[in-house]
Amino acid sequence: MKTDTRAVRIPGGPGPESFQAFFEALDAPAALCDPMLRLVAVNEAFHRFCADHQATVEDVARALAVAAVPVDGSSCDMELPLAGKPGAVLTMSRRGDVVAVRARNDPELARSRLVMAERALLEQARTEGVLLDLGRSVAEVGGEEELVAAVARGVKELFPGRSFCIRITDSRTGGLTSLYAEGRMKEGAHEPLVLLQRAVEKLNLGRSTLPTTGRVTVLSEVPLLFLGSTHGVSAPLVASGQLFGAINMEYPEGLDADIQHDERVLLQLASQVAVAVKNAKLIDELTFVRKYLEDLLEKANALILVANREQQVVVFNQALSALTGFRKEDVLGKDLFWLVPENEHLRLSQVIAAALRGESVNSFETRLLSRDGNEVRVSFATSSRLAHHGEVDGVIAIGQDITVVKELEKRIIHAEKLASIGQLAASVVHEINNPMTAVATYADALLQRSRTTPGANPADQEKLRKILESSHRILRFTRDLVSYARPAQDRPERVQLNAVVDMAVGFCEHVVAQACVSVHREYTELPPLSAVRANLVQVFVNLITNACHAMQPGGAVFLTTRREGQEAVVSVRDSGTGIDPKHLQRIFEPFFTTKPEGKGTGLGLSICQGIVENHGGRLTVTSTVGAGTTFSVRLPLSVD
Repeated sequence: MKTDTRAVRIPGGPGPESFQAFFEALDAPAALCDPMLRLVAVNEAFHRFCADHQATVEDVARALAVAAVPVDGSSCDMELPLAGKPGAVLTMSRRGDVVAVRARNDPELARSRLVMAERALLEQARTEGVLLDLGRSVAEVGGEEELVAAVARGVKELFPGRSFCIRITDSRTGGLTSLYAEGRMKEGAHEPLVLLQRAVEKLNLGRSTLPTTGRVTVLSEVPLLFLGSTHGVSAPLVASGQLFGAINMEYPEGLDADIQHDERVLLQLASQVAVAVKNAKLIDELTFVRKYLEDLLEKANALILVANREQQVVVFNQALSALTGFRKEDVLGKDLFWLVPENEHLRLSQVIAAALRGESVNSFETRLLSRDGNEVRVSFATSSRLAHHGEVDGVIAIGQDITVVKELEKRIIHAEKLASIGQLAASVVHEINNPMTAVATYADALLQRSRTTPGANPADQEKLRKILESSHRILRFTRDLVSYARPAQDRPERVQLNAVVDMAVGFCEHVVAQACVSVHREYTELPPLSAVRANLVQVFVNLITNACHAMQPGGAVFLTTRREGQEAVVSVRDSGTGIDPKHLQRIFEPFFTTKPEGKGTGLGLSICQGIVENHGGRLTVTSTVGAGTTFSVRLPLSVD
């Protein structure tokens, strides 16, 4: 039997006023609505319910305005989204044009809401912790590669199970400088860089600031980069109005995630990363500029030396190392005065004091010590080294090696002295020739008369003959000396090589006698060759002189001439101590000499080599320590 649940009006019962009083006296929160769920009446308990949940009746009315109207004769529940206590539920029952509303608290729903809120707070704390750790990591990285690796670790921790791609670009050209991908990317998906239109507008990234190379585009949707992805989010890396790349994150099929939440976190992450990328690129640029300037100073074709206020060397470039023989490691940190001789310290102190006062010195000539104990002459221009706050922090010296120049100046002065002596010698020779010619003439006349005079003393004739020979020898020597001293005309002539060597021996007789050595000659008949006689004589004079200087008394010089094919070969061999192998390869360098100070110029062999090569020949040397040295002059023979 079915029970009729419709309300029945009892005849003679209470009137509407009684029902109103009953409605208001109910302890349960209750309200009445019209069919459009507009509140018509609420009791006092309903007001208290709203107050307990930190809401108003108007808040409830707004919630009901968007709720679904129940069907006539049915009931339904709706969760009341109030900012106060969670778990508020409204039960709506419709009967005709009246909807009765009863408010209640649902403990299970409240607990569920609390759990969800707790989880949200924990997730927020985890996210903030990861972002904080990431911020520390990117602040400590030393370059772009390390930065990308740190960001990749942060993205994997924040968004597990997602595919993602980190692209770092050049802010000027848009060219890709770094790429990291977690997942299988589509072919050619890494370029161009596609930015989301609304993200560009939100970040105020003007189109005029984007590269115009076609490597960056702006679209309303960002295409998916990874195989198997269903949807994705992206965030551009923007700092100071410049684009430095983008982070794309995509979701494989079946992954359940809050995309809106992920996008918010990704944008927050991107803002952190963009600043770090900008700083990393600035650091890379500064490192590059610094390295470039260091290489420029180190490899410059000039002597560069920098010292601080404590006069400690802080820059010592390759040119200085090559000049002095000291390695950079030997000099850096040492006192500047360690590099110069003691008698130069006072002058150097004055220059340093001027630099520390902000004054510069355009040309300061001094001497530097070298590893082998010798000194080199240098000329420096000095200026002050300024610190970042504008104070003088030290002195910078840039200069050049003037050792060769100074040596040349000395040689020029010496050559001028020799020229003066040569002019004086020519006058002396002229004064000698006149009386010696008379002596020779009279000695020859007396010798001829003695030979025709009967009973003449043979001893007197021998004396006259020796006087005549000596006179002719003096005349011949003075004539050759004037010929040798006269500037060469560089005009080749036909010469006999053996005669040239003999002339050189004649000029060296005094040196040979002073060294107490002997000269041995072994000549082979040679055809004449085309040469400048005086220049070849100079070559052999120098070689014979060097041989005499290399021997102790009792030594011997061996002069040999021979023919080898179309070459004439002259060998000058001594029985001296030989040449150290480390010096042998430098023997023909200008100003290089193994003789004591003041005993040699270091120019002789260099000049000899030049003369021989100008004649189309070669000058070579072989030496054995303790056994002697042999110089060989090879000259081409004239082709008839």
